[in-house]
Amino acid sequence: MAEITAALVRELREATGAGMMDCKKALMETDGDVSSAIDWMRKKGMAKAAKKAGRIASEGVVAVAQNGNAGAMIELNSETDFVSRNGDFQDFAKKLADLALRVGGDVDVINNSTDNGETIETALTTMIAKIGENMSFRRAVQLSVPNGVVASYVHNAVAPDLGRIGVLVALESTADADKLTDLGRKIAMHVAATSPLALGIEDLDQDVVAKERDVFSEQARASGKPDNIIGKMVEGRLRKFYEEVVLLKQAFVMNPDQTVAQLVEAAANDLDAPVTLVAFSRMGLGEGIEKKNEDFAAEVAAVAGGE
Repeated sequence: MAEITAALVRELREATGAGMMDCKKALMETDGDVSSAIDWMRKKGMAKAAKKAGRIASEGVVAVAQNGNAGAMIELNSETDFVSRNGDFQDFAKKLADLALRVGGDVDVINNSTDNGETIETALTTMIAKIGENMSFRRAVQLSVPNGVVASYVHNAVAPDLGRIGVLVALESTADADKLTDLGRKIAMHVAATSPLALGIEDLDQDVVAKERDVFSEQARASGKPDNIIGKMVEGRLRKFYEEVVLLKQAFVMNPDQTVAQLVEAAANDLDAPVTLVAFSRMGLGEGIEKKNEDFAAEVAAVAGGE
Protein backbone atom coordinates (compact mmCIF):
# COMPACT_ATOMS: atom_id res chain seq x y z
CA MET A 1 0.00 0.00 0.00
CA ALA A 2 1.23 3.49 -0.86
CA GLU A 3 2.29 5.79 1.97
CA ILE A 4 -0.45 8.31 2.77
CA THR A 5 1.57 11.48 3.27
CA ALA A 6 0.43 14.82 4.65
CA ALA A 7 1.06 16.33 1.22
CA LEU A 8 -1.36 13.87 -0.40
CA VAL A 9 -4.02 14.61 2.20
CA ARG A 10 -3.54 18.36 1.69
CA GLU A 11 -3.82 17.98 -2.09
CA LEU A 12 -7.08 16.05 -1.78
CA ARG A 13 -8.47 18.55 0.73
CA GLU A 14 -7.74 21.42 -1.64
CA ALA A 15 -9.43 19.55 -4.49
CA THR A 16 -12.58 18.58 -2.58
CA GLY A 17 -12.83 20.84 0.47
CA ALA A 18 -13.57 17.75 2.58
CA GLY A 19 -12.29 17.09 6.09
CA MET A 20 -8.81 15.75 6.78
CA MET A 21 -9.96 12.38 8.12
CA ASP A 22 -12.32 11.87 5.19
CA CYS A 23 -9.47 12.63 2.77
CA LYS A 24 -7.14 10.24 4.55
CA LYS A 25 -9.76 7.49 4.46
CA ALA A 26 -10.37 8.07 0.73
CA LEU A 27 -6.65 7.86 -0.01
CA MET A 28 -6.34 4.65 1.97
CA GLU A 29 -9.24 3.17 0.02
CA THR A 30 -7.61 4.08 -3.32
CA ASP A 31 -3.96 3.27 -2.53
CA GLY A 32 -2.95 6.91 -2.45
CA ASP A 33 -4.24 7.85 -5.89
CA VAL A 34 -5.67 11.38 -5.62
CA SER A 35 -7.76 11.17 -8.80
CA SER A 36 -9.31 7.86 -7.75
CA ALA A 37 -9.83 9.24 -4.25
CA ILE A 38 -11.84 12.16 -5.66
CA ASP A 39 -14.05 9.72 -7.57
CA TRP A 40 -14.41 7.56 -4.46
CA MET A 41 -15.48 10.57 -2.39
CA ARG A 42 -17.98 11.67 -5.03
CA LYS A 43 -19.53 8.21 -4.97
CA LYS A 44 -19.77 8.37 -1.19
CA GLY A 45 -21.28 11.86 -1.35
CA MET A 46 -18.37 13.47 0.51
CA ALA A 47 -17.14 15.67 -2.33
CA LYS A 48 -20.71 16.65 -3.13
CA ALA A 49 -21.15 17.77 0.46
CA ALA A 50 -17.90 19.71 0.36
CA LYS A 51 -19.06 21.72 -2.66
CA LYS A 52 -22.01 22.94 -0.62
CA ALA A 53 -19.79 24.21 2.17
CA GLY A 54 -19.58 27.74 0.76
CA ARG A 55 -23.33 28.25 0.95
CA ILE A 56 -24.61 30.14 3.97
CA ALA A 57 -26.49 28.08 6.55
CA SER A 58 -28.41 30.49 8.78
CA GLU A 59 -31.62 28.54 9.40
CA GLY A 60 -31.92 25.34 11.43
CA VAL A 61 -32.69 24.70 15.09
CA VAL A 62 -31.45 25.21 18.61
CA ALA A 63 -31.76 21.96 20.59
CA VAL A 64 -31.68 21.51 24.36
CA ALA A 65 -31.17 18.47 26.56
CA GLN A 66 -31.67 18.50 30.32
CA ASN A 67 -31.17 15.97 33.09
CA GLY A 68 -31.67 17.21 36.63
CA ASN A 69 -28.64 19.24 37.65
CA ALA A 70 -27.15 19.42 34.12
CA GLY A 71 -28.28 20.81 30.80
CA ALA A 72 -26.85 21.29 27.32
CA MET A 73 -27.74 23.25 24.20
CA ILE A 74 -26.51 23.24 20.60
CA GLU A 75 -27.13 25.11 17.36
CA LEU A 76 -27.38 23.12 14.13
CA ASN A 77 -27.75 25.23 11.00
CA SER A 78 -29.23 24.56 7.58
CA GLU A 79 -29.74 26.72 4.50
CA THR A 80 -33.55 26.68 4.61
CA ASP A 81 -36.30 26.51 7.19
CA PHE A 82 -37.76 23.62 5.17
CA VAL A 83 -34.80 21.39 6.08
CA SER A 84 -35.03 22.40 9.74
CA ARG A 85 -38.41 20.62 9.76
CA ASN A 86 -36.89 17.43 8.31
CA GLY A 87 -37.14 14.52 10.75
CA ASP A 88 -33.58 13.29 10.16
CA PHE A 89 -32.23 16.81 10.69
CA GLN A 90 -34.17 17.22 13.94
CA ASP A 91 -33.09 13.79 15.21
CA PHE A 92 -29.47 14.69 14.51
CA ALA A 93 -29.85 17.97 16.43
CA LYS A 94 -31.27 16.06 19.41
CA LYS A 95 -28.36 13.61 19.20
CA LEU A 96 -25.90 16.52 19.33
CA ALA A 97 -27.62 18.01 22.39
CA ASP A 98 -27.59 14.63 24.16
CA LEU A 99 -23.88 14.27 23.38
CA ALA A 100 -23.17 17.76 24.70
CA LEU A 101 -24.96 16.78 27.90
CA ARG A 102 -22.64 13.77 28.27
CA VAL A 103 -19.27 15.04 27.03
CA GLY A 104 -19.50 18.83 27.47
CA GLY A 105 -19.89 21.85 25.24
CA ASP A 106 -16.69 21.57 23.18
CA VAL A 107 -17.71 21.32 19.50
CA ASP A 108 -14.47 19.55 18.53
CA VAL A 109 -14.95 16.89 21.21
CA ILE A 110 -18.53 16.32 20.07
CA ASN A 111 -17.50 16.17 16.39
CA ASN A 112 -14.92 13.49 17.20
CA SER A 113 -17.37 11.42 19.25
CA THR A 114 -18.55 8.23 17.57
CA ASP A 115 -22.08 7.04 16.96
CA ASN A 116 -22.81 3.71 15.26
CA GLY A 117 -19.18 3.37 14.27
CA GLU A 118 -18.66 6.80 12.67
CA THR A 119 -17.74 10.21 13.98
CA ILE A 120 -20.34 12.92 14.32
CA GLU A 121 -18.39 15.00 11.80
CA THR A 122 -18.62 12.19 9.23
CA ALA A 123 -22.30 11.63 10.00
CA LEU A 124 -23.00 15.31 9.33
CA THR A 125 -21.14 15.13 6.00
CA THR A 126 -23.23 12.11 5.02
CA MET A 127 -26.45 13.91 5.95
CA ILE A 128 -25.44 16.98 3.89
CA ALA A 129 -24.99 14.73 0.87
CA LYS A 130 -28.28 12.94 1.55
CA ILE A 131 -30.46 16.02 2.08
CA GLY A 132 -28.64 18.22 -0.43
CA GLU A 133 -28.10 21.34 1.67
CA ASN A 134 -25.15 22.80 3.50
CA MET A 135 -25.34 22.33 7.27
CA SER A 136 -23.18 23.49 10.13
CA PHE A 137 -22.85 22.33 13.71
CA ARG A 138 -22.00 25.77 14.98
CA ARG A 139 -21.80 25.83 18.77
CA ALA A 140 -22.63 24.02 22.01
CA VAL A 141 -22.76 24.73 25.73
CA GLN A 142 -23.23 22.69 28.88
CA LEU A 143 -24.17 23.93 32.36
CA SER A 144 -24.21 21.93 35.59
CA VAL A 145 -24.44 22.47 39.35
CA PRO A 146 -23.45 20.10 42.17
CA ASN A 147 -26.76 20.72 43.96
CA GLY A 148 -29.84 22.18 42.32
CA VAL A 149 -31.20 22.16 38.77
CA VAL A 150 -30.50 23.34 35.26
CA ALA A 151 -33.82 24.41 33.73
CA SER A 152 -34.46 24.96 30.05
CA TYR A 153 -36.85 26.81 27.77
CA VAL A 154 -37.30 26.73 23.99
CA HIS A 155 -39.04 29.59 22.18
CA ASN A 156 -40.75 29.21 18.79
CA ALA A 157 -40.58 25.43 19.19
CA VAL A 158 -40.82 23.30 16.04
CA ALA A 159 -40.73 20.07 18.07
CA PRO A 160 -40.10 19.16 21.73
CA ASP A 161 -36.78 20.71 22.86
CA LEU A 162 -36.18 22.21 19.39
CA GLY A 163 -36.78 25.81 18.37
CA ARG A 164 -35.33 29.14 17.26
CA ILE A 165 -34.28 30.34 20.73
CA GLY A 166 -32.99 28.17 23.55
CA VAL A 167 -32.11 29.09 27.13
CA LEU A 168 -30.48 27.25 30.04
CA VAL A 169 -30.61 28.53 33.61
CA ALA A 170 -28.57 27.00 36.45
CA LEU A 171 -29.87 27.33 40.02
CA GLU A 172 -27.79 26.20 43.01
CA SER A 173 -29.94 25.04 45.95
CA THR A 174 -30.99 22.10 48.11
CA ALA A 175 -34.66 23.08 47.77
CA ASP A 176 -37.34 20.95 46.08
CA ALA A 177 -36.17 20.16 42.52
CA ASP A 178 -39.60 20.55 40.90
CA LYS A 179 -40.12 24.00 42.42
CA LEU A 180 -36.60 25.03 41.45
CA THR A 181 -37.22 23.85 37.89
CA ASP A 182 -40.40 25.92 37.71
CA LEU A 183 -38.47 28.99 38.92
CA GLY A 184 -35.66 28.28 36.47
CA ARG A 185 -38.06 27.96 33.55
CA LYS A 186 -39.65 31.32 34.37
CA ILE A 187 -36.22 32.95 34.47
CA ALA A 188 -35.32 31.20 31.20
CA MET A 189 -38.44 32.66 29.56
CA HIS A 190 -37.36 36.07 30.83
CA VAL A 191 -33.87 35.57 29.34
CA ALA A 192 -35.37 34.56 26.00
CA ALA A 193 -37.31 37.83 25.93
CA THR A 194 -34.65 40.25 27.20
CA SER A 195 -31.29 38.87 25.94
CA PRO A 196 -29.16 40.00 28.91
CA LEU A 197 -25.44 40.44 28.30
CA ALA A 198 -24.27 39.11 31.65
CA LEU A 199 -25.43 37.56 34.92
CA GLY A 200 -23.98 40.26 37.18
CA ILE A 201 -22.26 43.62 36.75
CA GLU A 202 -18.88 42.00 37.40
CA ASP A 203 -19.50 39.58 34.51
CA LEU A 204 -19.91 42.31 31.90
CA ASP A 205 -17.24 42.74 29.25
CA GLN A 206 -15.21 45.68 30.59
CA ASP A 207 -14.62 46.96 27.05
CA VAL A 208 -18.38 47.29 26.67
CA VAL A 209 -18.64 49.14 29.99
CA ALA A 210 -15.78 51.49 29.04
CA LYS A 211 -17.42 52.26 25.71
CA GLU A 212 -20.74 53.06 27.36
CA ARG A 213 -18.99 55.24 29.94
CA ASP A 214 -17.27 57.20 27.16
CA VAL A 215 -20.56 57.74 25.33
CA PHE A 216 -22.33 58.85 28.49
CA SER A 217 -19.44 61.20 29.39
CA GLU A 218 -19.57 62.88 25.98
CA GLN A 219 -23.34 63.29 26.26
CA ALA A 220 -23.03 64.76 29.75
CA ARG A 221 -20.26 67.19 28.75
CA ALA A 222 -22.41 68.41 25.88
CA SER A 223 -24.95 69.58 28.43
CA GLY A 224 -22.49 72.19 29.74
CA LYS A 225 -22.85 71.04 33.34
CA PRO A 226 -19.91 71.32 35.78
CA ASP A 227 -17.59 68.33 36.22
CA ASN A 228 -19.02 67.23 39.58
CA ILE A 229 -22.50 67.07 38.06
CA ILE A 230 -21.21 65.31 34.94
CA GLY A 231 -19.76 62.53 37.10
CA LYS A 232 -23.11 61.97 38.78
CA MET A 233 -24.92 62.01 35.43
CA VAL A 234 -22.55 59.37 34.02
CA GLU A 235 -22.96 57.08 37.03
CA GLY A 236 -26.73 57.45 36.86
CA ARG A 237 -26.78 56.48 33.18
CA LEU A 238 -24.49 53.53 33.86
CA ARG A 239 -26.91 52.28 36.54
CA LYS A 240 -29.70 52.50 33.97
CA PHE A 241 -27.53 50.59 31.48
CA TYR A 242 -26.92 47.84 34.04
CA GLU A 243 -30.66 47.56 34.66
CA GLU A 244 -31.15 46.98 30.95
CA VAL A 245 -28.41 44.40 30.25
CA VAL A 246 -27.52 42.63 33.54
CA LEU A 247 -29.85 39.71 34.30
CA LEU A 248 -29.93 40.10 38.07
CA LYS A 249 -30.62 43.85 37.72
CA GLN A 250 -33.36 43.52 35.09
CA ALA A 251 -37.04 44.00 35.92
CA PHE A 252 -38.66 40.57 35.77
CA VAL A 253 -40.90 40.45 32.69
CA MET A 254 -43.73 38.65 34.53
CA ASN A 255 -43.65 41.20 37.37
CA PRO A 256 -41.83 44.44 36.41
CA ASP A 257 -42.06 45.70 40.00
CA GLN A 258 -39.54 43.01 40.96
CA THR A 259 -35.97 42.49 39.71
CA VAL A 260 -34.71 39.02 38.84
CA ALA A 261 -32.47 39.16 41.93
CA GLN A 262 -35.51 39.97 44.08
CA LEU A 263 -37.43 37.12 42.41
CA VAL A 264 -34.71 34.65 43.41
CA GLU A 265 -34.57 36.05 46.93
CA ALA A 266 -38.33 35.72 47.32
CA ALA A 267 -38.20 32.16 46.02
CA ALA A 268 -35.52 31.30 48.59
CA ASN A 269 -37.80 32.59 51.36
CA ASP A 270 -40.75 30.58 50.03
CA LEU A 271 -38.66 27.41 49.66
CA ASP A 272 -36.96 27.91 53.04
CA ALA A 273 -33.54 27.27 51.49
CA PRO A 274 -30.84 29.44 49.89
CA VAL A 275 -31.19 29.76 46.09
CA THR A 276 -28.43 31.15 43.88
CA LEU A 277 -28.73 31.89 40.19
CA VAL A 278 -25.22 30.84 39.13
CA ALA A 279 -25.30 30.84 35.31
CA PHE A 280 -27.41 31.15 32.18
CA SER A 281 -26.91 30.69 28.47
CA ARG A 282 -29.04 31.90 25.56
CA MET A 283 -28.79 30.86 21.91
CA GLY A 284 -30.72 32.59 19.17
CA LEU A 285 -30.76 30.82 15.82
CA GLY A 286 -28.43 32.41 13.28
CA GLU A 287 -27.00 35.07 15.62
CA GLY A 288 -23.97 36.64 13.98
CA ILE A 289 -24.32 34.79 10.67
CA GLU A 290 -24.19 37.09 7.67
CA LYS A 291 -27.12 36.19 5.45
CA LYS A 292 -27.09 36.43 1.69
CA ASN A 293 -28.92 39.27 -0.01
CA GLU A 294 -31.53 37.49 -2.09
CA ASP A 295 -33.25 40.62 -3.40
CA PHE A 296 -32.09 40.21 -7.00
CA ALA A 297 -34.03 43.23 -8.27
CA ALA A 298 -32.39 45.49 -5.69
CA GLU A 299 -28.96 44.16 -6.60
CA VAL A 300 -29.59 44.81 -10.31
CA ALA A 301 -30.80 48.33 -9.55
CA ALA A 302 -27.72 49.00 -7.43
CA VAL A 303 -25.40 47.82 -10.20
CA ALA A 304 -27.27 49.83 -12.80
CA GLY A 305 -27.11 52.93 -10.62
CA GLY A 306 -23.34 52.60 -10.34
CA GLU A 307 -22.78 52.51 -14.10
